[in-house]
Formats: sequence, structure tokens, C-alpha cells
Amino acid sequence: MARKKAPDFEHSLAELQTLVERLESGELSLEESLGAFEQGIRLTRECQSALSQAEQKVQILLERDGVMTEAPFDVQGDDT
Repeated sequence: MARKKAPDFEHSLAELQTLVERLESGELSLEESLGAFEQGIRLTRECQSALSQAEQKVQILLERDGVMTEAPFDVQGDDT
């Protein structure tokens, strides 16, 4: 049985931003707003799950001999 691939974080986040903009516009009916809100909750949970999984992976990668080691977070290409 083929496993359904979860949408990627960036796509879910962009979709969530679009929903927020639609809700903030005030042009949706009550029923449309409720549907958009429900979809937004689902997307928020997907994003939170993806972030939690990423955090767990980082912790595993930083763990050495059963001991967590601190490492500086350096974003390459960040000129700020």
C-alpha cells in the first residue's frame, strides 16, 4: 500500500499565510470563514508537527555518546 506523503513545511506555511490574508480581508461569508479557519487549524498542526520532527532530528544529530553537546547555529549566506 502506498503511503501518502505529507505536504512539505514551506507549502503548508504558504497556504496558511494565504488563508490568513483571506480571513483578514473580511470578504468571506461566515460559512467560508469557518471553513478557512478549520483548514488553518489543520495546516498549523501540520507545520507544528514538521517543526517538532526537525527539532528531534537536530537533537539526535547533536547527541554524542549519549550526551548533548552545544554547537553554534550558523546560517550560511546570512550577511546580517
